[in-house]
Amino acid sequence: MPLSAWVTGRVWRGSLAGVLLRLAPLAVCAWPAGAQAAPAAALTQAQVRSASVAAVVLGILSYARWPGMSADLRLCVLAPTQYADALLGQPQVSAGRKVVSQRYMVDSPGLAHACDAIYTGVLTAEEKRGLYRQLNGQAVLSISEDDPECVVGPMFCLDVSDAQVAFQVNLDSVARSGVRINPNVLKLGRSRAVQR
Repeated sequence: MPLSAWVTGRVWRGSLAGVLLRLAPLAVCAWPAGAQAAPAAALTQAQVRSASVAAVVLGILSYARWPGMSADLRLCVLAPTQYADALLGQPQVSAGRKVVSQRYMVDSPGLAHACDAIYTGVLTAEEKRGLYRQLNGQAVLSISEDDPECVVGPMFCLDVSDAQVAFQVNLDSVARSGVRINPNVLKLGRSRAVQR
């Protein structure tokens, strides 16, 4: 998977799977525990994309630290999504922590207290404003699969294609969140950007 990374203003872009694989081996399980991996030819493109997105999301979570971390990591999936299927169902494992995923309504009260991380799909502008207003100042990691601009709101924005799962990082959102992201991810991205 080619690594393409560059820094543009306060947004860092790159192939997270490539970055994470180069940093250290990930203790990531992209398939539900106990599930048998199907032969590659039997997988649909949607299943391949969903599994790739799950691996990237679990990788992001493995490089994040929350204040007062609990044993289990609660991932809340909001809004209609295209690629969240492999994240839902049986608990996953990321960096030795069980990741329990559950769907919520975007306007559910108390999301900031029910979720350590959120994964969003398609949101209207009004839903997006309301959600990030509710999460403002809370230690909640946010990932969006449908935010090509990645300027306001989510910390990580995915760009899913047949070839790879690329991403953008909104550094302002990371700084305001209270969630610490391993700086080696950004450091590696900056060094790759200089080498281009």
